[in-house]
Amino acid sequence: MEFSNKTNYTRVEDLKRLKFIQSAILSLNNPNAKVLDVGCGNGNNSRQLASLGFDVLGIDISDKTIETARSLNTYDNLRFENVSAEDLDINDKFDAIICCEVVEHLHEPTPVIKSLKNLLKPDGILIVTVPNGYGPREVIMTKPMQALMKNKFTWNAVVGLKKLFGYTGTTIQSEAEDLMHIQFFTKKSLRRLLEKEDLKLVKFQGTNFVEAVFPYSLVANRVKPLQKLDNWMADQLPDSFSSGFMSSWKFQ
Repeated sequence: MEFSNKTNYTRVEDLKRLKFIQSAILSLNNPNAKVLDVGCGNGNNSRQLASLGFDVLGIDISDKTIETARSLNTYDNLRFENVSAEDLDINDKFDAIICCEVVEHLHEPTPVIKSLKNLLKPDGILIVTVPNGYGPREVIMTKPMQALMKNKFTWNAVVGLKKLFGYTGTTIQSEAEDLMHIQFFTKKSLRRLLEKEDLKLVKFQGTNFVEAVFPYSLVANRVKPLQKLDNWMADQLPDSFSSGFMSSWKFQ
């Protein structure tokens, strides 16, 4: 199926992740698939899948981001709820579950994975994407930034500098105020988390290389060919060089 972007995404990395998700769900060959988007944020992934006719439920613990997702929704087959996966009160099970850029924010990711496993049909697919905890972006950007947060003076200086360059605290994915990364996954530790719940890896792919790393990102964010080259390079290099991981899983 030809890809048609129905989201607010413009960056090549975001679209690459979206294509991975769409492809994984289309591989089920079920036009009536029920999809759960966990940590749906502003609803970009949910809207894309709803545009294909799937029955989609997006959930998030941030009331602010759910409000945004609802305001952008134009699909009858898509709804949003302000609830966590663990507290979702529903009898139905899902053909596909998306957990996109979520578990790195959790102190204890195992209970969430257990909840998702219990919500997944026996022949369903679980899609999990995370930053590479030891990849270029987390090592060069995220971890140093979180270290600077510990000092009020230096962090205020960083915030002022970020505002000067046009950066905000939220992202196109989410309006949530707390986007702190707590877990730093390797490919091995991600596999261990999922395989412990009797899930087997179906497909694994990196996202981008260094296009989101400051100060290179100032140029790459404005030049699409650089983004495309960077994302292509991530596919050529070993997985450990990628800034993010995309994966799909099924029951063993």
